[in-house]
Amino acid sequence: MRPRRLLVLLAVLLVVGGTCGAGWFWLGPVSGSAAETSRAYLDAWRRGDYAAMSALVAEPPADFADRHRRLDRDLRVESIALTPGTIVRRGDEAADIRVQGVRQVRELGAWPFSTTLRLAVRGRVWKVLWSPETLHPALAGGAALKLTETRVPTTELVTRTGERMPNDNGAESYLGELNRRLDRTTSGWAIDQVREGVTRRLVVYQPPPTSKVRTTLSWRMQAAAARALDGVRQPATIVAVRASTGEVLAVADRLGAGRRAFEEVYGPGDAFMLVTAAALLSDGLTPDSRVACPGEYTPPARAGKIENAGGTAPGTVSLAKAMSLSCATTFAQQAVERLTPDELAGQAESLGFGRELGSGVGGTCGRPPAKSANRSALATDAVGRNTVAASPLCMALLAAAVKDGTWRPPRLVTEKAARVLDRVRPNEVTVPPAVASGLRTMMQAEAAEEANAGLFPKGVAGHAGRTPDVGTWFVGYRQDMAFAVFVKGKGPVRRAALPIASRFLRAL
Repeated sequence: MRPRRLLVLLAVLLVVGGTCGAGWFWLGPVSGSAAETSRAYLDAWRRGDYAAMSALVAEPPADFADRHRRLDRDLRVESIALTPGTIVRRGDEAADIRVQGVRQVRELGAWPFSTTLRLAVRGRVWKVLWSPETLHPALAGGAALKLTETRVPTTELVTRTGERMPNDNGAESYLGELNRRLDRTTSGWAIDQVREGVTRRLVVYQPPPTSKVRTTLSWRMQAAAARALDGVRQPATIVAVRASTGEVLAVADRLGAGRRAFEEVYGPGDAFMLVTAAALLSDGLTPDSRVACPGEYTPPARAGKIENAGGTAPGTVSLAKAMSLSCATTFAQQAVERLTPDELAGQAESLGFGRELGSGVGGTCGRPPAKSANRSALATDAVGRNTVAASPLCMALLAAAVKDGTWRPPRLVTEKAARVLDRVRPNEVTVPPAVASGLRTMMQAEAAEEANAGLFPKGVAGHAGRTPDVGTWFVGYRQDMAFAVFVKGKGPVRRAALPIASRFLRAL
């Protein structure tokens, strides 16, 4: 073929090739720009011109306009404000732009939202790549939005000093339940996301509160507890109480929906050694008593063995050292040899296990060991690995009883508001002075090791514990504040509960 004819043929192919799907042929410049398309789309959206919007969308759904109208109708949207951000290019033919929006809901107010406008070149023209989440991110995955009438509080619950609660404080469920129990509510509205039968509340509209009720929560401690849980991947909680009164100073709960730090119970594991130690001190032992800590112990009439975490086997040590090392074999063996099931259960009950709670708190403080247990079960009860269970609140109250020498029921509101809530307030229980003193000595010695290592500030007393396949604990006190940290899931104490306790204490 002659060169002239070859050149003509190539020119024809360059012109025709684009219409045949050969995308690598040049067809001329792209029409418009991503900025122009996004500006036109947002202008049309503000006007409610859905036909103009649809013309700017690549392959719009047949019900494009109806989806917009239906959302506005169902949520009573009167107007929309849209503020574009900076365009971010994704190569030569794709771009994103973040948009901040505010919908005005009739008779309720503003509903802010953020969305991303995605754009790409289609047929040599910049188009919007529309999806339901362009309308609102909560519409992703086939979700729907609805306006729901609900009950909202007329009372604002504030801290003990009258301040507003810290943002993202982890106590929202507790404050909502407290308002419900105070029975001070009125009608309000909420926008909910519904996806696969699951409802998630996005925003609540309510009248301004007509009164304030002071809780016992400390702003400083509540904020410190919430921030100590920031970034923690596993479900976790911190509960802090005033040892001398039982007042709840902080409850940051990220264990899941509801009030799990108060109402859900977990195996205390090695943390229950505090209760067993109290029973052993009542039986005549002291923190300095020499006890065996073998690597494993087989209780009577039991096929399985009790072993220490990490295979710890230091031999003969003091009772205080055995607790700081979490020698499960020590406490199981000493319980079998010195205690009865009734004595261990009675000691647990005197430290709150099984007691009803009041003052807007609700629930039961854990589950004590069975009084009818055989001696094999007694061994596992003694190290919190059988049917014994405790809520994080229960464990904080246990630490408070050690510090103050008296177990006190918790309170979440001031004395005046508590009279509205309380029907029967549980009795206080005095811890024998020698027992309380011995436990304080043991907890101070254990925490001093962590303080010397730079983990805790001075003056902290505490005990760490682990429950296999359940979670890790650290319970303790500092001055008149007692607390419990619980982290759900597997993992060593030093990587779970202890770092959270350290962040909380250092923030105070």
